[in-house]
Amino acid sequence: MKPRQNGTFTVGITGASGAIYGVRLVQELLKQSYKVHLVLTEAAWQVFKEELRLDTSDRERTLNELFNTLSGELHTHHLHDYSAPIASGSYQNDGMVIIPCSMGTLSGIAHGASGNLLERTADVMLKERRKLVIVPRETPLNEIHLENMLKASKVGATILPAMPGFYHLPETLDDLVHFLVGKVLDAIEVDHDLFTRWGEEK
Repeated sequence: MKPRQNGTFTVGITGASGAIYGVRLVQELLKQSYKVHLVLTEAAWQVFKEELRLDTSDRERTLNELFNTLSGELHTHHLHDYSAPIASGSYQNDGMVIIPCSMGTLSGIAHGASGNLLERTADVMLKERRKLVIVPRETPLNEIHLENMLKASKVGATILPAMPGFYHLPETLDDLVHFLVGKVLDAIEVDHDLFTRWGEEK
């Protein structure tokens, strides 16, 4: 698999549990010199505070601490900035990942609501037949959740649940996170060495 040098991806992080997945994905894309457009919901900032123990009182400083040392190009957008380039189908965007994806955001995408920039960009990816990877993080799932995943899948989205594997014999929490992020990178055709694949020596 060949990495697409200097490509452009959009990453959305919502308020579902598992913010570390989104952070690690952005870090990996930037490390490989991709351009990343980042959209965070208000609930995502709450999860940053609760799960990652980050001081989110100065959001710009928080993002700098997480991503500023990496070589890629990061653009962050307000959740309701519809003038952002990613809101238009004419903008060249190689793919979008929503990681983790809340059931509320999933519902907005499945029903074409475009209620914010994240949902609008996902709608653009679907209408332009570009890669959209949705990483839902909820359990248990009710019938509404499952129906919304099926709707999104039928129109072209890849549903990639936050289900870590264990055949690579993880030893740390980072190993589990890297496995999931690696599966996402596979889905958007970005090369990586985040986990040992089945049949490879560790």
